[in-house]
Amino acid sequence: MKVLLLNGSPHTEGNTWLALHEMEKEFEKNGIGTELIQVGNRPVRGCMACGGCYRSGKCVFTDVVNEIAPKFEEADGLVVGSPVYYGSANATLIACLDRLFYSTSFDKTMKVGAGIAVARRGGLSATFDELNKYFTISGMPVASSQYWNSVHGRTPGEAAQDGEGMQTMRTLARNMAFLIKSIALGKEKYGLPEKEERISTHFVR
Repeated sequence: MKVLLLNGSPHTEGNTWLALHEMEKEFEKNGIGTELIQVGNRPVRGCMACGGCYRSGKCVFTDVVNEIAPKFEEADGLVVGSPVYYGSANATLIACLDRLFYSTSFDKTMKVGAGIAVARRGGLSATFDELNKYFTISGMPVASSQYWNSVHGRTPGEAAQDGEGMQTMRTLARNMAFLIKSIALGKEKYGLPEKEERISTHFVR
C-alpha cells in the first residue's frame, strides 16, 4: 500500500513540507509506503482544453504532470499540500491538479484523498475546500482529521511550533491509513461499487 504526497509549495523544505513530512512519519508507522513529489517550484502551465489527452491518454505538455500520472494510478491514496496565497492554493499546484485529473482516464474510485493547507494566518479553510473538489468529483473518499487539515507558520520551520496543527497531520495520516486498509479489505470481499453509464448534462436543456 502506498500514498503519493504532492508538495505544492515552491520551498522544498518549508512549512508545507513539514506538514507533509509529519504525515509521512505516521504512514511509515502504519505500514504505508510513501513518495513525496515537489510540484510548487516546477514550471507547470495550465490546461488549454486542446483535447489531446483524449487521443494520446496523457497530457500534451511533457512536464511533472505526466511524471505524476502513473504514480497516482498505482497509489492507494493522494495527499496534496499547499501554502495559501491570496486566500487560495498555489497557482502552480492548481494548474498541475487541473491537468492531472483531467488528462488521466484511469479509475480513481476509492483512492483516498486528503488536502492540507498551510498559512501564516488566514485563507486556510478556503484553500482546504478548493483542494477537496478534485477528490469529490473523482469518486475518492476524503480522509478527515480532528480539525480541518491546516497548519500555521510563516517563516521556514515555524509550522513545527503549531502543536495542534502537527497533531492534526498525525491524526489525518492515521485515519487515512485506516481508510486505505479498510477499503482494500472491502474490495477483496465486495469489489468496487457498481457504476452506471455516465450522464452528462448542461444548463441549456
